[in-house]
Order: sequence, then structure tokens, then C-alpha cells
Amino acid sequence: MTNMPHKPDLDAYFKRIGYTGSREPTLETLNDLLMAHVTTVPFENLDVLLGRGICIEAAVVEKKLVVEHRGGYCFEQNGHFIRVLEALGYKVKSISARVRWKSTRDVTPARTHLFSRVELDGQWWLADVGVGGLSLTSALLLKEMQEQATPHDTRRIIRESVVPGAEPSYFHQVLIGSTWMDVCEFTLEEMPEIDREVGNWFTSTHPTSKFRNHLLLALAARDGSRLTVLDNVFTSREPGGQSVKFTVRTPEELLELLAEHFALSLPAGTRIWWPGAPWEK
Repeated sequence: MTNMPHKPDLDAYFKRIGYTGSREPTLETLNDLLMAHVTTVPFENLDVLLGRGICIEAAVVEKKLVVEHRGGYCFEQNGHFIRVLEALGYKVKSISARVRWKSTRDVTPARTHLFSRVELDGQWWLADVGVGGLSLTSALLLKEMQEQATPHDTRRIIRESVVPGAEPSYFHQVLIGSTWMDVCEFTLEEMPEIDREVGNWFTSTHPTSKFRNHLLLALAARDGSRLTVLDNVFTSREPGGQSVKFTVRTPEELLELLAEHFALSLPAGTRIWWPGAPWEK
């Protein structure tokens, strides 16, 4: 007997993200869903640091994100978002990418990022709810060298060769101050389920993976601000670019912060640890 593909519970998902708008597969709906998701479902790697592992099977991801009100990273969040878009009738492709945020072009990151390409009226749009503090709050038109304003920042797509003479790649960039910075690199190559399994295995288990070595959380707000956590430093970045930072000093403070700012309620006594954490494992 062939296993039937998992169909997401759209009513439960929309309740989870507080969405009450149209279900027609339009650009407006896509943008509304992006904003609702990224401002409700936090990007987080808690299960990796807690030694629980990450399962990206559709039903398991839905239970974690929707029923248990948890967050996750790209394979979980974009994986579920893609399934939701497909259920709504969008033409969607799963695209693989290399995250390049704060890395130089002479470094080649692993192709361990997943996002989606959506076709609407003959145009291609990019949607990404799983790239941490840079997750999109509106879709990007796949058009080179065009500055595109989003509710949180300005983006663009360029196409360049990493190595002179090599086949050019697309680069999704964000404008920080007056500088364009790479978010991710991609070629529009699709990312089938087996490649996601391999990428997820590396990301969640390899000793050098940043998700094994750092605490990472992010959540956007509708007013244009963003909240992030890197290890024990909590940052609130206002729409104008000003930032307020707070240092988390104890495991108990961290649990309080997760509950207050990210709506993540973990049992009392949960001890989240990463290499270099300012408290004992």
C-alpha cells in the first residue's frame, strides 16, 4: 500500500498563526501568511541543544509547530509552509540554498537551507520563513537587481559568480545601513525529501554545525521590529535599526525570556546548554 502524503490541518495552522484572511492562492494571501507565520512561530534550535534530535516527517513537524506551539528551523518551518501553500493551491517548488549570512565569498557553506519558489501569474516569488532573524515578511520577486521593500527591510536578488569564470549563482541580499549583505546563495535547484533528510541530519548532529554550538532564536513583530537570541545575548532591534541588548545570566532567566518574548513554555528545571554557555551543563 502506498503511503498517502500528509495533508496539513489548515484550520489548526491558521488558528496557530492567528490568520483569518483569504484562502485564495494570490500574492496578497501569500504575503499575509508570511507575515502571520514569521511573527508567531519562532525560529529556534532548542531540541538540538536538548539532545532530542529533529524529525522532519510532515506529521511530526505539524504536531511540534501547530499543536505544541513550538518553533523550529528551516527544514521544519519551510517544510510545513510549503505543504500549506500546496494545500491552498499554489504552484510551489522546494529550493535548496547555502546560508551566507556573515560569511565571506571565499567560504563555501553547506547546501543545508530550504525555502520555496512560488509561481503566480507567470512570475516567480521567493518565500522563506526559516532563515532566522532574516526570515521574510513578504515575498520577493525573482528579478535581478531590483530593490524590494518588505515590512521589515529592503531586499534584492543579484546573480554573480563566486569564482571568476564559474556558473553564476543567485544571491538573496538584505540592505543593512548602506551595505548589501548576502543572506543565501542558490541556483534554483530543487531540494527533494532525501536531500532534506541529509541536510537535516548534518545540521542537527554534526559536531561543527552552528546549531549544535549556539543557541539561536528569532521572531519578527508586526511593527517592523525583530527579537533574536544568540547564545545568552537577547537583542531587540527596532524598525529604525536601534538595538537593545540584554545578557541572560542563568538557565532560569533563559526559560523566563523564552516564555515572555517567544511564547515558548518549557518545563521548570529544563537546562539548555551549548559549548561556551555561562553555566554548567
